Amino acid sequence: MPDPSLTGVKALTFDIFGTVVDWRPHIINTLQSLSPPSAQHIDWAEFAQKWRLSHGQFCGTYSPSSDQPFKTTDGHHQESLFTLLTELNLPSDTFTAEQVEQLVQTWHELTPWSDSAAGIAELKKRFKTAMLSDGNKSCLEDLDKNGKLGYDEIFSSEDFKAYKPHPSVYLGACERLNLEPKEVAMVAAHLGDLAAASRLGFKTIYVERKEEERWGLEEERYKKAKEWVDLWVGLDDGEGGLEQVAKRLVEK
Repeated sequence: MPDPSLTGVKALTFDIFGTVVDWRPHIINTLQSLSPPSAQHIDWAEFAQKWRLSHGQFCGTYSPSSDQPFKTTDGHHQESLFTLLTELNLPSDTFTAEQVEQLVQTWHELTPWSDSAAGIAELKKRFKTAMLSDGNKSCLEDLDKNGKLGYDEIFSSEDFKAYKPHPSVYLGACERLNLEPKEVAMVAAHLGDLAAASRLGFKTIYVERKEEERWGLEEERYKKAKEWVDLWVGLDDGEGGLEQVAKRLVEK
């Protein structure tokens, strides 16, 4: 197994959606509460999952070198909301303009996992900490403030006009931290994110979260990931989540 001590690491960069904040409850509840009687038959939990995945697919295919203009996560969330309504044969005015704005803003209001704030506070005793997310800057600032997360730095896709897993996002964060990739560890609940960072020389910390992993547990790439991930925190490991990461990495 890789050395879990992460010797030489000076900073931790964190994926946010799913890793640090639990996006499902608030998004699903808001969709349900705003939906009109004509849309009460919709499975809004499934809708929320598709909404989230659509953004991941957009980020994974966006190339900063193409003619495709950069758009913020807020902008894409609004566009993809209408796309999903069309796919379900629902009219574009299912939600009013004010409700659409409220739904997009909902992504700014997500609640951290119960271990996140305490884990980050403990990790800051040894490492510099930074958000490294596809969320736009204002969204990340809201999540940091409202969740009392206390990050040292906030790095957004907006800063680099690119999205993970594009190398410019990870390397841009290193440049702003004034560190080499080997001095930074990426923290995420998604192995695809960690794989992209690892290829650039980052150390990696996997924090398993319920329903977040997109690689199948029986897939060979998932099984092999346990050979290259530097620190793997499962759902049943002690306190779990970021508190368990801190327990393993911060000297008492």
